[in-house]
Amino acid sequence: VQLQASGGGLVQTGGSLRLSCAASGFTLDDYAVGWFRQAPGREREGVSCINSRDIGTYYRESVKGRFTISRDGAKNTVYLQMNSLKPEDTAVYYCAADLYLTDITTMCASPGQRYDYWGQGTLVTVSS
Repeated sequence: VQLQASGGGLVQTGGSLRLSCAASGFTLDDYAVGWFRQAPGREREGVSCINSRDIGTYYRESVKGRFTISRDGAKNTVYLQMNSLKPEDTAVYYCAADLYLTDITTMCASPGQRYDYWGQGTLVTVSS
């Protein structure tokens, strides 16, 4: 039973990446899922969160209009499509999943919470 984040890499300013958060051993559609990031020397912060069954989504202000969170139930995966990337998006990106959480605004505002599952992180580097 695990959550695995992948898809990070090196991209130039203005480029795009798609991160994947894949679950094994449980049905990710039943869980609220959040993407968080931590840049060097900074606190972890919430980026985007999605309710179970696609009821709703949340984005931090700085990524609105550039990032899109979505689910693929058949692949048991949540994606974070990141467009128009900026150097300040450089960070290690983590995903987390929680079965009982319904308030995704609170989820994204609580990057240090002990959620049911955490992925291992994937590095995104945006060069200027």
